[in-house]
Amino acid sequence: MFMNRAEEVIEWIHSLLPFGIKPGLKRMEWMLERLDHPERKIQTIHIGGTNGKGSTVSFMRHVLEHAGYQVGTFTSPYIECFEERISLNGNPIEADVLVECSNRIRPLVEELAQTDLGSPTEFEVITTIAFDYFANIAKPDIVLIEVGLGGRLDSTNVISPLLSIITSIGYDHMHILGETISEIAFEKAGIIKQNTTIISGVSQDEARMIIKNVAQEKNAEYMQLRIDFDEQVKSVSEQEQAFSYSVEDKELMEVVIRMQGPHQRENAAVAITALKRLEDDFHFKIGNEALLQGMAATKWIGRFEQLSNKPLMIVDGAHNKEGMESLAQTLIEHYPNKKYRFVIAATKEKDMALLLKPFQQMEATFTFTSFDFFRAADASELYNQAPVSKKRFDSNWEQAIKDERKVMEHDEMLIICGSLYFISAVREKWFKHGEAM
Repeated sequence: MFMNRAEEVIEWIHSLLPFGIKPGLKRMEWMLERLDHPERKIQTIHIGGTNGKGSTVSFMRHVLEHAGYQVGTFTSPYIECFEERISLNGNPIEADVLVECSNRIRPLVEELAQTDLGSPTEFEVITTIAFDYFANIAKPDIVLIEVGLGGRLDSTNVISPLLSIITSIGYDHMHILGETISEIAFEKAGIIKQNTTIISGVSQDEARMIIKNVAQEKNAEYMQLRIDFDEQVKSVSEQEQAFSYSVEDKELMEVVIRMQGPHQRENAAVAITALKRLEDDFHFKIGNEALLQGMAATKWIGRFEQLSNKPLMIVDGAHNKEGMESLAQTLIEHYPNKKYRFVIAATKEKDMALLLKPFQQMEATFTFTSFDFFRAADASELYNQAPVSKKRFDSNWEQAIKDERKVMEHDEMLIICGSLYFISAVREKWFKHGEAM
């Protein structure tokens, strides 16, 4: 069936959602073989990890663009529009091009569904469209490809990248990736390729050991934050932070970024290390000027993003244990003199007792809410789980935010967090209606 509009394409892709998550690469290999392997026609960097993938991609993209390169990115989930998942220099794939690529791929999807392999999943189809677009239409100098889930069996793991990156390891998607840090690290380390450098921002010793062992088995050079390269904070303000970047204890430069929080310094250091390897090993011409300008220009929507100044209102996609810990550290570093009001919505599998642990000693109030999503948790459920004293719930998230904004004092700030899908809904409404929301 021929599709004429992007809306039809997106509806068709979403219709594959019931096929769920089916780890494995055979369906991807089948489709890519039929398309004459577009993934082999592009230069790629593969970025995995529990948190920090999107920010690391954004740091690298901004620097490479400042250096004059055309940069493709494949990221998930989307915040503003579906098409942003497949972008060139930050611009989402055009609607007519998405239609063109999808019409080329749909017959293959329908043919594959009739084989013993079964229908490809939604994410496998999106990944295939991305490869086709980058290889045959956009033809960028490099594509930064974010892992969807895990690594070893993720549909993106058909590429042979110039470099691989694992930003962090944390407790997320444990029903698929494993219950322990070691099990999750093994799945993430599955993106390491033979003779290909792996750059790691991982903090836990047991996860580092897994990654190091896999790297040795693959004869891959292993570069680890805090061991082979490092960042040390110099100064922090509400709007920016500066840190020194060093390799093997030799300070190379001082970097200023506008992304907030200690985790973003770590993501930036990982990105810089990858960019330096592109210069040294693959003859990319970047230079320190483009690097410093690109790092300072980097932003990533939905990650500690300020929606308004008076009152101070932040949205953040923190939705797991490590993300919430990073959010708490960011507030303490950048806004130590504020009192905090939270509006939180989350998906059903989240454990509020675990997620809110970093905030229990803070001067803070919590409003729990829900949003229109098939996996969204009930506001009252989150309220009952939450191990905090100053709490309430309101199932209507728009009303919850309005009520919080009305009672805010000058020394308070509002933080809206808990799910990227929730953040997406809040941003959409805010940028349409702003103060009248």
